[in-house]
Amino acid sequence: MQRTTAPFRADTVGSFLRPQSIKQAREQFAAGEIDATALRRIEDEAIRDVVTHQRACGLQVVTDGEFRRAWWHFDFFDGLQGVERYDVDQGIQFNGVQTKAHSVRVVSKLGFGDHPMLADFRYLKSVSGDAVAKMTIPSPSVLHFRGGRKAIDATVYPDLDAYFDDLAQTWRDAIKAFYDAGCRYLQLDDTVWAYLCSDDQKQQIRERGDDPEELARTYARVLNKAIEGKPDDLTIGLHVCRGNFRSTWISEGGYEPVAEILFGTVNIDAFFLEYDNERSGGFEPLRFIRPGNQQVVLGLITTKNGELENPETVKQRLAEAAQYVDINQICLSPQCGFASTEEGNSLTEEQQWAKLRLVVDIANSVW
Repeated sequence: MQRTTAPFRADTVGSFLRPQSIKQAREQFAAGEIDATALRRIEDEAIRDVVTHQRACGLQVVTDGEFRRAWWHFDFFDGLQGVERYDVDQGIQFNGVQTKAHSVRVVSKLGFGDHPMLADFRYLKSVSGDAVAKMTIPSPSVLHFRGGRKAIDATVYPDLDAYFDDLAQTWRDAIKAFYDAGCRYLQLDDTVWAYLCSDDQKQQIRERGDDPEELARTYARVLNKAIEGKPDDLTIGLHVCRGNFRSTWISEGGYEPVAEILFGTVNIDAFFLEYDNERSGGFEPLRFIRPGNQQVVLGLITTKNGELENPETVKQRLAEAAQYVDINQICLSPQCGFASTEEGNSLTEEQQWAKLRLVVDIANSVW
């Protein structure tokens, strides 16, 4: 059956390729040729346009494309109390390419405060019309995992239990603030659960002094504490990503190592899962998705290239997944955003929209 509430049978992860107007405006702003007001005016126009494109594809949900951000996560972290961005020796290593050399550290007590992205969401909602406006922010586990203990000032948080308590409360406050701003569909983006599925990444985690299994239990506890008591009319999704930078990736491995903890104990409304290639493994871990209203949004359409998938192949894979979880608990989306950073993936804007039309067409056919 079709769905009238989020997540929708045809859904989207969030980010879109930055149009030339945004790229040019950011260059002009960096050079001092335009001010912040002029930049925001150009962003506003581009966001109105990307909302129109999403609706034209047939989506019931729209995002702002993350057009005001350079990164899917650092820009949000920058707006938190107690977090400082700084330059590092090297960027994040993807498969054959590195990002810009930035990171974040916790230098004082964490807090949400009057975050600037609240205004970003209010603008999106004002131009979303009859579509559901979805806000995307990083998951709390990403803030801890990015630097671990070394990125947390020990004089501020000598005890990590206190840090994790504040981490959960900060996201709890964020959820309430976005809800009060009118948000009824919030997505938490999380690369860490995919790292915990990767043998290579787990070895790196151990080498820095952490236990992958203990981290999984800690992150599940933080997520549940953050979303505990959320309003019934707020849908919260968790997008698990294996890395998405210029069409490359970081981690590989199926969901089995974390499936029982993640799917079996985290009280999220919808899991957005990458399933666009063999690195994602099989559908067997979906057996831990709890029966009922919890949804799993399968990312069977890749955003890493512009080649359109065969609709019949996608339908076949949906049928395979339905062997492990009820078909009415399954939705369809692209596997990730099209531009998790401002650089974007290796496809054109028209290919991007063709991918979304394909998602909508397949969902309408199946459900």
